[in-house]
Amino acid sequence: MAIQNLTIIGESINDSVPSTKKLFEANDIAAIKELARMQDERGAAYIDVNIGLRTADFMAHLVKEIQSVTAKPLSIDTPDPKIAKAGLEAYDADRAQGELPVLNSISEMRREMFELYSVRPFKPILLLSEREENGATRPNRTPGDEHETAQALLAYARKPEYRIPNGDVIFDPGIAPVGGDTEGILKMVLGALELMRSDPDLEGVHMSVGLSNFTVMLPSKTSSGMPVKSTLESAFLTLAMPRGLDTIIGSVKRNYELLDEDHPALVCLRDVLKLEGYDTLLRVMEFYS
Repeated sequence: MAIQNLTIIGESINDSVPSTKKLFEANDIAAIKELARMQDERGAAYIDVNIGLRTADFMAHLVKEIQSVTAKPLSIDTPDPKIAKAGLEAYDADRAQGELPVLNSISEMRREMFELYSVRPFKPILLLSEREENGATRPNRTPGDEHETAQALLAYARKPEYRIPNGDVIFDPGIAPVGGDTEGILKMVLGALELMRSDPDLEGVHMSVGLSNFTVMLPSKTSSGMPVKSTLESAFLTLAMPRGLDTIIGSVKRNYELLDEDHPALVCLRDVLKLEGYDTLLRVMEFYS
């Protein structure tokens, strides 16, 4: 059962997914289109399209092929301006019932990608995990750092040549694997969500994470057979959605739900957020056992 007010950008058409990468390498466009159709039928609001290091022409071709089987809007997912431009040019807004595409992703180090707004208006996913300082990339370390980066990127989105409204902006504060977060990134992310939610200048913006990254490299089940990935991801949603998270890049095959306070996965995650260093890993291992 879908979670009310949670928008899912279907993640399956992505070169980083091993099974999808094989389809790309085999040029199996029919199977890729079937992934788009499946995600549409299972409730994805957007279909992500990430072709990795392939050509701009391939992105344009794939956008057209995917739109031949779904009327859901697409998320053009690439840091390469040329590939992004090709995807935006190929995108048929009429086929998507007038919906704008998403462009994932823009950071302070890639602000030139805003210029693609003249090719086709889009809803930008703005990355908050890094900032620009004196021409160099610096990772954000605190909730305040991410909040400041959000304010700076929003100011850029509001420039006269773009005038992107708050309701079209999607902030991505990042996410860390729960099984490897020895630096407290998850605490930072949840704190940043709270700061942004309470900022009146950011009213109406959306907030998103790549949720599958939360459980990357973890086994699928506990020793007792509990399906861990979906339950731990649901635990994150249970904490993050009241703080303003309303969008995920995720799997339509997962059974996301908001958990009761005494659910073992939520208890585990709350414990992890109280711990530091490798104690967090030990707590996740205890949960599995």
